[in-house]
Amino acid sequence: MTLFSILRERLESLLHPSVRGDAMGSARHRAFIALRMGGGLVALAGVPLYLAARGAPSSIEVTILAWFVSPILISYYLSRTGRFETAHILSSASLATLVFAVAVQSGGMSSFAAIWLVAVPLEAALSASRRVVAAAVGMALGCAIMLVLLEWFGALPASTVTGDLATLFTAIGITLATVYAAGLAFGAESLAHTSKRLLTLEEGRYRLLARHMSDVIARHRANGDVNFISPAAEALLGVPGPLLLRHGLFDRVHVADRPRYLTALSDAARGGEECSVEFRVRRDSAVHGGEFIWVEMRCRPLEPTQDKASGACEVVSVMRDVTERKAQEEALEIARREAEEAGASKSRFLATMSHELRTPLNAIIGFSEMLTHEDEMKIDAARRHEYAGLINESGLHLLSVVNGILDMSKMESGKFELVAEPFAPRETLASSCNLMVLKARDKGVELVLRAPSDLPQMTGDARAFKQILLNLLSNAIKFTEEGGSVTVSAEVAGRELALRVTDTGIGIGKDDLAHLGKAFFQAGASYHGRREGTGLGLSIVKNLVALHGGEMRVDSEIDCGTTVSVRLPIVFTPAAKPSNIATLSPAPRADSKVTLVKKIA
Repeated sequence: MTLFSILRERLESLLHPSVRGDAMGSARHRAFIALRMGGGLVALAGVPLYLAARGAPSSIEVTILAWFVSPILISYYLSRTGRFETAHILSSASLATLVFAVAVQSGGMSSFAAIWLVAVPLEAALSASRRVVAAAVGMALGCAIMLVLLEWFGALPASTVTGDLATLFTAIGITLATVYAAGLAFGAESLAHTSKRLLTLEEGRYRLLARHMSDVIARHRANGDVNFISPAAEALLGVPGPLLLRHGLFDRVHVADRPRYLTALSDAARGGEECSVEFRVRRDSAVHGGEFIWVEMRCRPLEPTQDKASGACEVVSVMRDVTERKAQEEALEIARREAEEAGASKSRFLATMSHELRTPLNAIIGFSEMLTHEDEMKIDAARRHEYAGLINESGLHLLSVVNGILDMSKMESGKFELVAEPFAPRETLASSCNLMVLKARDKGVELVLRAPSDLPQMTGDARAFKQILLNLLSNAIKFTEEGGSVTVSAEVAGRELALRVTDTGIGIGKDDLAHLGKAFFQAGASYHGRREGTGLGLSIVKNLVALHGGEMRVDSEIDCGTTVSVRLPIVFTPAAKPSNIATLSPAPRADSKVTLVKKIA
């Protein structure tokens, strides 16, 4: 183990525990203790040799030799307390006191010791504390002023240093001053070297952190250009960092989000406050090609780089991928809307059912009570027959409402089963129209069927197909005023049957078209008044068409009628939706207009 290692180890042991974790603080304490304790011990070790060569010391020599103990005591004080500024002030006070005492005994301001007052603030400069430097300057100036005043008023004692002794002391003073200045210089150099080394290490740590952070760190000019961007940008955006410098990052920001991106940078540069913004940016991917991801950017200004002309600062930003979080937020928003729609659907259900169930039930209860008391009310046979018919009609309506609710519930739960079997669609069309023709006639609406007589046979659920027709016809007749018409047409389009039900009724507004097919929703309630019905008809149709692998479309305009178009596969199997179907029957030919009312009559 070398002597230098031993001395360094002993010096480290003298450091106060409060600074051992601080590299720069340890260096300052180490320089302070090494300079003063080392210098004091060396001086005291040379005292015997000096006395042997010099003989009996003078009063000035005794003062100087005694002073060499004070740096050792001050170093011990710092080692025990860790109060660096206080130790520096004590050291400056000790040096100033020594210089003043020697100068008083050796000629005042003309003394060889007076020049040492300059060393007091120089020594204090190593403390890196304005308070310590100010105190040291005050002590040095105070001593100089007191020496001038003592000399001015003739209060200085006669100098004991004359002739050869003065020359000797001057030589010793210059030598000691040179050595002391060298010690201060080496201490300053050591602190500067330590500071530079720590700064280099700190920069290395920050660069290492920037390289390995998953977040992207960027530095922007006041106009948004990128000066620096960390390597994590390549992992985030799929392109090398140099391609994102200057306008590279801005060019990848989604066009709709560019104003927000630039506004955040501008606010941070000019407002001096931290800003946060979310925007979409294009990412290059070998799997997905170019895709946009959501990025959160937090930016804040860099004060040292402020542009005095514009008052704006450079900006440092931290960006991270928040695509997953945005997807979760979107899912939560969709769930919230669905919950709101479910609540609204429940409200519509209760409102509709309170009307649709109570109306037929009131009729059934009322007329059945009248029949129960027919003797008292003297009801004849014709009236009884009429009441029985009304009870039957109300019961059938109630059964229809309940069946509609049950069918809708089965469809929503996925338990509605379709039975695929061959059937003739034109016969089903004709029978459905015949079932609804009386209702149309009572309302004064003409019901017309336009379908080729050679429509090919279909494979599917005949009951569901008929339910689709009856619901569409019932809706069309209900919303068509007296004198209007309802037209049912069917034709083969490729591998599908195209079915259209067109009426000349009140029509549907644009706002309501988006909500058609929702359970318990009735279009036109706000501008044409409420109509009888549960609002389940079109919803059931939409679900039945979807179960068949078909499509439904509604075209309408207020006061211009409505057309509901349904396309169903000619061949359908419940196990799988039809895709590639064999060649079908020849294309249909258009028949002439058939008015069912006349045909039945």
